[in-house]
Amino acid sequence: MKQYLSPLAANLKPSGIRKFFDLASSMENVISLGVGEPDFFTPWVMRESAIFSLEQGQTMYTSNAGLIELRRELSNYLAKHQGLNYNPENEILITVGASEAVDLAMRTLISPGDGVLIPDPSYVAYAGCATIAGGEIHYIPLRAENDFRLQVDDLRLAYTPNCKVLVLSYPNNPTGAIMTREDLLPIARFVCENDLIVISDEIYSDLTYEGNHTPFATLPYMRNRTLHISGFSKAYAMTGWRIGYVTGHSDLIQAMTRIHQYSIMCAPIMAQIAALEGLRNGESAKKSMLLEYDRRRRLMVHGFREMGLTCFDPLGAFYVFPNITVTGLSSDEFAEQLLKEERVAVIPGIAFGPAGEGHIRCSYAYSTEQLKEALERIARFVKKRL
Repeated sequence: MKQYLSPLAANLKPSGIRKFFDLASSMENVISLGVGEPDFFTPWVMRESAIFSLEQGQTMYTSNAGLIELRRELSNYLAKHQGLNYNPENEILITVGASEAVDLAMRTLISPGDGVLIPDPSYVAYAGCATIAGGEIHYIPLRAENDFRLQVDDLRLAYTPNCKVLVLSYPNNPTGAIMTREDLLPIARFVCENDLIVISDEIYSDLTYEGNHTPFATLPYMRNRTLHISGFSKAYAMTGWRIGYVTGHSDLIQAMTRIHQYSIMCAPIMAQIAALEGLRNGESAKKSMLLEYDRRRRLMVHGFREMGLTCFDPLGAFYVFPNITVTGLSSDEFAEQLLKEERVAVIPGIAFGPAGEGHIRCSYAYSTEQLKEALERIARFVKKRL
């Protein structure tokens, strides 16, 4: 049946993340550090609100943009906690996870041949969604010596006149890097000078361990040039609920909503109700999870350094990105042999872009007991190769 596939579908590369997750799931006694999924349950107050809504028979469609109550609460939350001001009537769209928001943003902004600037390494969906939309990928290398922060000089080198969109993702997946306001200001100036639109995926904004997160849209002249994307999956442990959102200028949001209404219709109502409760009463649970992630973060960084690997100190998200070049293995070889010999699943850095080579990504969204055992197994594996 392959003759019936479009060239796009036939040639689209599978996600490097799912490859190792699926392989690990077919083996016994595997500790998987591969998937960025919290090991916590969604806070009870949010689950209870969804259960009650089901008991009350709330199983219908919502408006395409999402429940107006959720959009209003989200508008208030963003204004209070992040200094972002958006009209809930026409500048906020509730999506099926932040991933749908990324896809909608790409399809709304990109015409075939438009250049899309993507930091490298970064989340695998950006390049995939840009390719599906017909975009031309321009990778911008991120370097450990710069704490994996995007440098305007590297952005300038990657830029060509056909570029229309810049993707930002801070706190960053896979590196855990953050960018301060001072780091972002030169990027904002470049955006203005070159008439770019920014897709800023800030899904990990509530998982920052030092300093305050700076939303890109709060920088001078960036509000109308930025699609601000986030969601509830990570900070509220709601991955399976599939609930995210995007905010921005009404012209952009309304165009995205038109695509959304044909492809998705609306996000599930029970997930929207749970998210609404989270905004109102989930802050304490979110903060307690953040404290636990911070403990695990320090455990992982210390563990990798103790076994002789250089490990960047991540200040956001819930990933570490150690350098494994001293083993003499490529990131693919390291991940494959580690899984085979020690039953630990990690993601090779090359899955996140060419500049990710020489690293592996390990999520610490798992129990401390699992992390300690995984570190022991990895140390045993590394020792044989040093």
